[in-house]
Amino acid sequence: MSPHSLTLLLTCTLFGVNFCQKNCSFGDLIQNLSFPNPNFRPVKNWTTVTELSIGMTLYTVVQLDTSLQSLTTLLWFNMKWINEFIEWDPSQFCSIKKMLLSNDTFWKPDLYIYERIEGEDKSPVVPFYSLNYIGEIKVSFPLRIVSSCNLNVYKFPFDTQRCTLTFGPYIHSVQDIIMVANANSSEVFKASHKLFVSKGDWDLKNILVTPKTVVSGNVNYSAICYEITLQRMPIFYIITLIVPACVLVILDIVSMFIPMESGERLGFKITIVLGFSVLLLILNTMLPTSEVPPVLGVFCCVCMAVMMISILGCIAVSYMLMLSESQPTVPLWVKSWILRYLARVLCFRSQSFMKYGIIPPKVETHVNNRALEEQVLETKRKSERNKEDSMEVKMLKMLLLQVKKIHKNIVNSDAMSEVKTEWHAAAIVVDRLVFIIYFCIVVILFVSVVIIWYT
Repeated sequence: MSPHSLTLLLTCTLFGVNFCQKNCSFGDLIQNLSFPNPNFRPVKNWTTVTELSIGMTLYTVVQLDTSLQSLTTLLWFNMKWINEFIEWDPSQFCSIKKMLLSNDTFWKPDLYIYERIEGEDKSPVVPFYSLNYIGEIKVSFPLRIVSSCNLNVYKFPFDTQRCTLTFGPYIHSVQDIIMVANANSSEVFKASHKLFVSKGDWDLKNILVTPKTVVSGNVNYSAICYEITLQRMPIFYIITLIVPACVLVILDIVSMFIPMESGERLGFKITIVLGFSVLLLILNTMLPTSEVPPVLGVFCCVCMAVMMISILGCIAVSYMLMLSESQPTVPLWVKSWILRYLARVLCFRSQSFMKYGIIPPKVETHVNNRALEEQVLETKRKSERNKEDSMEVKMLKMLLLQVKKIHKNIVNSDAMSEVKTEWHAAAIVVDRLVFIIYFCIVVILFVSVVIIWYT
């Protein structure tokens, strides 16, 4: 080979190597691409609709604030679309099929989350976009979203909440951008359930993906709605709310067996009501203000009302016991309504009321009075028959007068004790009535709450 031919061959080889090295860099590829104006949708014909494919994977529920009715989630979001002006032949650039860009030289969709309520975006910034040789642009980044969620706390703390995240454009209508989900509901739920990190308060149950059309004025916008179903983990609320509430109610029912004569029952009941009011304050801070109150709140409020009724009944019983010491007579309505009709309704036996003097053996007293009067009349007849005013007759008369006084005092004492026992019996009837009403209301309420929770 001649020196001239060898020089020519080396020169061509050097130029070829330089050409391949030049086309193998991303910088040379970018210089050969012509990026269109980023302010316009990247289609060659304006009637062409841009298809925006999106997808998300739920990572965790940061907070579901029941008082503010807001949902804070952390998810991994991705989207892709086609830019018709960006494409190249990989064979001319050392088989480069994709590259990562971090600039604002191409158009990006105006994506918006309709339920978002926090304007400041605290999501981590990932500015890189993946661009391949057919003009397909992909981006994937973590997203922290604070959105509104209409909560239904009727079955709290065994409630299930459904919150939605709707992704869609806020400028381009359905004639410009069509939203498409890159995965169906089962795929999104499976991927999210695998990565879901629970903090012990909420459990992920389902994610439903549905396309929808949002109408604003006379303009239709394409959107993708993700409905997230979360179930509350109730163990914390069972320990801190339900169990203490049930214990206080049971203690208040059991306190009805404390003797009426002792003043400890009223103080014990007031202490229980104070403890129950603290539980109501804790429950009030946990629940939102909604039109439908939670069944647990209704249960606690009714129990508080019944506790107040039992305290009023305890005060009425104490007042009746006080009247047994001060008031000498029992009103007729107490005898007719409480000691007769109400006692029969509450299944009091007549034998048990004998010891309270409600059915006193007055016949025997009447017989004794007649016998004494007959003795006095017989003595008078004898005295008239004898017509003698001896010392023995005077002594007998004085003795009879003293006996009559003693008998009168005994009769008055029996009447007072009868009045006391009647007041005591009325207090027992009222106390049993309050206990039965209290017990029936609590049992019915508890059964109703359990049925509502587990149906």
